[in-house]
Amino acid sequence: MTFFSIKKSKQLFCFLLFSLSLTGQVKDTIQAKQEEDPVKYPVLQIKGLFQARYLVGMTKDVDVNGLHHEDGSGTDNNFMLKYMRVQVRAQISKRTEVVLLANLADFKNDPKSRVLENAFLKYTFNPKLAITVGQFRPWFGIEETYPIDIIKSLDWSNQYTEFGKLGWTSFQIGMSATGQLQLGEIPFQYAVSVVNGNGKNQINDNDNGKQYSTRLVFGLAKKYNFNVGLNGGIGEVFGKKVYALGVDLSSLVTFDPRWSLDMQLEAKQATNHVLYNSIDPEQRPSNPDNYLIRGIYFLPNLRYEINHKNLSAFELSCRYEYLDTNFRMNSNPRQTITPMVGLEFLKNYGARIQLGVQFDRYKKQVVNTSQYNNNLFIVQVQSRF
Repeated sequence: MTFFSIKKSKQLFCFLLFSLSLTGQVKDTIQAKQEEDPVKYPVLQIKGLFQARYLVGMTKDVDVNGLHHEDGSGTDNNFMLKYMRVQVRAQISKRTEVVLLANLADFKNDPKSRVLENAFLKYTFNPKLAITVGQFRPWFGIEETYPIDIIKSLDWSNQYTEFGKLGWTSFQIGMSATGQLQLGEIPFQYAVSVVNGNGKNQINDNDNGKQYSTRLVFGLAKKYNFNVGLNGGIGEVFGKKVYALGVDLSSLVTFDPRWSLDMQLEAKQATNHVLYNSIDPEQRPSNPDNYLIRGIYFLPNLRYEINHKNLSAFELSCRYEYLDTNFRMNSNPRQTITPMVGLEFLKNYGARIQLGVQFDRYKKQVVNTSQYNNNLFIVQVQSRF
């Protein structure tokens, strides 16, 4: 794609958002005169999440973070506080909300680029159009639509983490237009986003480029809650063109009031511009698309509703992941299998215990790095409130 065509795409994107905003504003003004809302604003809602783990490394000379130590050093067991999240949602008018999400557990690290996660304002014109501005999670796959407290496995997938480093997923600063509507008999959702692409809590963008992404979701089988998602993005990082593509499938099959099966399948590919820019300028090629990342994961989750006074539900999941961060130049794919057993003591994941093992396998093991085969046992406790 030429620079001229990308520049035209940027102009068209901005014009589209501006046009949609004007259209929604006119409708909003008319409806505001017709409706009188008795609710007293602002309305505050406070939520939170506590999540802690106990980890045991079961591979000799590999620590709990997956790093190999040839000299035998490293910690092979650890109590870990992963999340202590607090969310404040302020509904300041019928159509306007402000959201803040902070992870207080991140104070244990350097908090300069951590702690604050969500910080955005969202204005909803109608179900077909809402504008979000600030720091948020742009939609670019299934996982962006789930909060961490109801993830069916141990954590986010490896590809979600890597694509977050590349600016396509996780928490980014920018703006987004989202909405849902009917395409005949097919439910349809969309998200169009533009972000800096250099992560959360940054003072400035680290270059003049921006990253533009789109997500389209089609509900194709209502009986099985079967959805197909298409994701695409283009952008510019330090004067070089980058791209990302993805497709995902999800389904929730309810066998009876107690048994259900939730399935997710997602595949992505993108320019690995972080790896490209880490190489000495005199040694790297002119085209960053020689450095590509590719990944896929499949996550089935079987759930049984017990509905006992002390035990609400039982879950069994096993996620398979394949990720290669540089498959064209120096391929060394990582395969991860994570079987998990979960016990839910309060409904809606109010209190949960999970036990599981994470098996990591690399095509080539590299000593004294995290590219080394590893087995990790996990006990995880969480509560949402």
